[in-house]
Amino acid sequence: MNQSLISSLKGRDQLSITMVCLGNICRSPMAAAVLAGKTADWKAPRIEVHSSGTGSWHIGQGPHPSSQKIWEAAGYKYSHVAKQFRANDFFLHDLILVMDSSNYHNVISLAESEEYRSKVFYLRNFDPILKNIDPSSEDFFKLEVPDPYNQSDEAYEATLAMVEHAVDGLLQALKNL
Repeated sequence: MNQSLISSLKGRDQLSITMVCLGNICRSPMAAAVLAGKTADWKAPRIEVHSSGTGSWHIGQGPHPSSQKIWEAAGYKYSHVAKQFRANDFFLHDLILVMDSSNYHNVISLAESEEYRSKVFYLRNFDPILKNIDPSSEDFFKLEVPDPYNQSDEAYEATLAMVEHAVDGLLQALKNL
């Protein structure tokens, strides 16, 4: 994890964080719902939450019904319309948190500078159990949040559990600034 970037966020009154997955209808809106729910009462830094997808085929659509059902059953409220990640998102957001290696490579390919590349992390880099895994190592796959698209509710529940652990770790890192 890029500690210098995380440290550079110290003292900020507001942070903008975007979650990124493939279609922006399952994992990234779920992660955004969790982050928004867990930071709703934060005063400083205030967290502005966004999400997007690397693909364009769901632009303008709402979340996948199963994804929304699972996050709402867990008590999270979040309004969502799918959009595509664009190069200008590097300018707009302080942290860009991706769900898998495909998302990572697609996002990194749009980064025009090392500063922009340094903003990109796997969401699960913040999971306390996985935080020491290097995304460039052979264990990188452990950092991925599997896509539950059109799978059972149990797959969406497993995704939610992974996301919640990682978001809790992210919030701990931000509290320690």
